[in-house]
Amino acid sequence: MKILMVSIPSLHFFRWTSQLQDAGHEVYWFDITGMSTPVERIHWVKQKTAWKLRWNYPGRIFMKSRFPKIYRWLQSINERDTAKVFEAYLNEIKPDVVHSFALYVSCTPIISVMEKYPSQKWIYSSWGSDLFYFQNEPKYLADIKRVLPRVNYLFTDCQRDYKIAQQYGFVGEFLGVFPGGGGFNLAEMEKYKPPVKERKTILIKGFQGRSGRAIPVLKAIEQLQNLLSDFEIVVFGADAEVFSFVKKLNTDKWNNFTVLGKITHDEVVQLMGQSLIYIGNSNSDGIPNTLLEAICMDVFPIQSNPGGATAEIIENGVNGILIENPEDSQEIKQLLLKILDQNVLVEKGIKFNNSTIKPNLEYNYLRNQVVKKYDLIE
Repeated sequence: MKILMVSIPSLHFFRWTSQLQDAGHEVYWFDITGMSTPVERIHWVKQKTAWKLRWNYPGRIFMKSRFPKIYRWLQSINERDTAKVFEAYLNEIKPDVVHSFALYVSCTPIISVMEKYPSQKWIYSSWGSDLFYFQNEPKYLADIKRVLPRVNYLFTDCQRDYKIAQQYGFVGEFLGVFPGGGGFNLAEMEKYKPPVKERKTILIKGFQGRSGRAIPVLKAIEQLQNLLSDFEIVVFGADAEVFSFVKKLNTDKWNNFTVLGKITHDEVVQLMGQSLIYIGNSNSDGIPNTLLEAICMDVFPIQSNPGGATAEIIENGVNGILIENPEDSQEIKQLLLKILDQNVLVEKGIKFNNSTIKPNLEYNYLRNQVVKKYDLIE
């Protein structure tokens, strides 16, 4: 069948779409941003990209940074209307199904078109904070309540979001819970994995911002500085707020603390391979892909549990530790103390994940499950 994907250009989207290569479907991609160039990673997909601007005039980026008011006025003339361009592409392709990834970026901009064509089948994949966080924002909640009754099929990355979708009007067919970026090539990951007993790194996801809560983790780490002297502490993906906070910690004198900004996905996986413990903390997410990568890389996870999503994978104290209050550095400190006092908990947790969780994350296993779900739509 013909499948028209609607998404921003993101790693998760490319990984998900790759599952459909050689699956017998004709796949198209409408880049909802309209700004990307064709992506080689999904070269077999017919791609509608770089449609947004009528003229990509010289000096546009300079104008945007130096004269933002003039730039916004020019863009009101220069930018094509997303819904109109999408509708034309929809009528050109005549797909069997449209598949949108993330409600507020890939459903809301085209909802008027999808309402105009009520017989057009529509799949929606919820990502991360898509429903859990944005249900608390009145404007976004209005979009959620408008989109969900129109959607025919739903993928989520956790059971929590299926329940939220039902609460706000989804009555279509639920296609199941799957990682937002598809499965993981476990055999390829093996080359980055020294034995667990050789690992001495505590890896911390460094997001603060809207939902990330790295700073409470760093406050807990600061209080345990002496007890963590035998570990290497690495923060990755740090944003400006985290870098600013780290300066106040005076970590130059610690000798075992490294903070990194944005790094590539391969570099994240390599860091995972050096790590014994991974800490991810946020006030909103689905099932974080970095949590799943940690499990695949034999790392013991300590992860926040917004809305109970993480508890769908992690049994607290068995194969990981759950942070129930992501704002509470004292809770996080106590959880770390528990780990430091019970080395056997880490070893048993990793063994449990290897035998019980990891096999269900393998790329080909999940790909086969996903392809079967698409086949149900025909």
